[in-house]
Amino acid sequence: MRNREALDAVIKAYDVRGVVGQDIDEAFVRDVGAAFASLLRGEGETTVAIGHDMRPSSPALADAFAEGVTSQGLDVIQLGLCATDQLYFAAGTFNCAGAMFTASHNPAQYNGIKLCRKGATPVGEATGLAEIKDKMVEGIAPADVQPGSISHRDILGDYATFLNELVDLKSSRPLVVAVDAANGMGGHTVPAVFDALPFDVRPLYFELDGTFPNHEANPLDPKNLVDLQKFVVEQGADIGLAFDGDADRCFVVDEKGDPVSPSAICALVAERYLDKFPGSTIIHNLITSKTVPELVTEHGGTPVRTRVGHSFIKSQMAEHSAVFGGEHSAHYYFQEFWNADSGMLAALHVLAALGQTDQSLSELMAQYSRYFASGEINSTVSDQAASQQAILDEMADEIESVDRLDGVTVQLAGTDAWFNVRASNTEPLLRLNVEAKTQNEVDDIVNKVLGIIRA
Repeated sequence: MRNREALDAVIKAYDVRGVVGQDIDEAFVRDVGAAFASLLRGEGETTVAIGHDMRPSSPALADAFAEGVTSQGLDVIQLGLCATDQLYFAAGTFNCAGAMFTASHNPAQYNGIKLCRKGATPVGEATGLAEIKDKMVEGIAPADVQPGSISHRDILGDYATFLNELVDLKSSRPLVVAVDAANGMGGHTVPAVFDALPFDVRPLYFELDGTFPNHEANPLDPKNLVDLQKFVVEQGADIGLAFDGDADRCFVVDEKGDPVSPSAICALVAERYLDKFPGSTIIHNLITSKTVPELVTEHGGTPVRTRVGHSFIKSQMAEHSAVFGGEHSAHYYFQEFWNADSGMLAALHVLAALGQTDQSLSELMAQYSRYFASGEINSTVSDQAASQQAILDEMADEIESVDRLDGVTVQLAGTDAWFNVRASNTEPLLRLNVEAKTQNEVDDIVNKVLGIIRA
């Protein structure tokens, strides 16, 4: 039996994550594996695929988790080193549950587990994590069953072939592609996926090293893009790609070394899918630029707006039979990839669009960047609800409308400008995002809202 308060700190809304040796160890993940397998056994499932990233702690944790799973009579397919979207590929291809050991973009001392059911269906707090937690608090009874078996499978080649069949790049013009793998799993998957493509790949930090000796594998933080921005210009590259630690997200840098907004990437990929599947539905979270729903509507598609977070996006993808979904954080979801997210597949779509035009990437992306944005700005706040209400009260005369789908989203009167303030799921933070027609408007709104939050 385990303490619920301690579990609450590690088993979060979307995954399991904590500091190795402090929050997470082999005994802990063995219990998580047993609880997950017990849940699955009750649903008639028989198999769990397990993958892990390059963090020093990952192999041993994956093995311990496998012990927990097999103790409940379920079989394990050990994938070894893989990216998170590679694990989703396995869960979809083998039609089995999956567990990925990674802490994504977090620093080296962290690790965690992303869980899914067969077909890469996500397991979040409302869809299994709370039940796993309950089982661990109550104590997991030994199963009166024959222990499951463990087999090993290398799926990297199959994964690469599958992605290359989804996006035709054979007719692309030659491109110089700079890639920063940040010593993460992109260094494992990019060579396999790009091997047969007509691109000159210039690698940066491809050595797998979970201590991240060059910079954190978190391209959402601008400081971690600096090396790639410089490298793109030095190499005369047509495009730069930056992957996070488990390579499920991909950020893009243009030929000038300037970052491309993930919202703009979302709009470009959405347009490609609407050309292929006219009239389709596209999912976007409420932080993405207004460019995304505008462009989807202009191209005859149906935009559906949802909360931030992969579990919400994936459920909406399934509910609306959407062909594509995107988030401001560079998570991109694909119906033809079991509604799961794949940074690699998004990258291939951007390369296909660039390879079919004579334009530079900055010229190509200009049409998808209609507004200016602040990016996400975090403030430490003890009473998030009170801060949100103070914003609404003090700015009441300027507000046209408010919705509460996720935090508060405020449309300002007489302008295209809007902002969203929402609470973090895991920390005492308020997250602010602002979008407007000009950078000056963005700056003014940011200063005004932060002045209230941080007063």
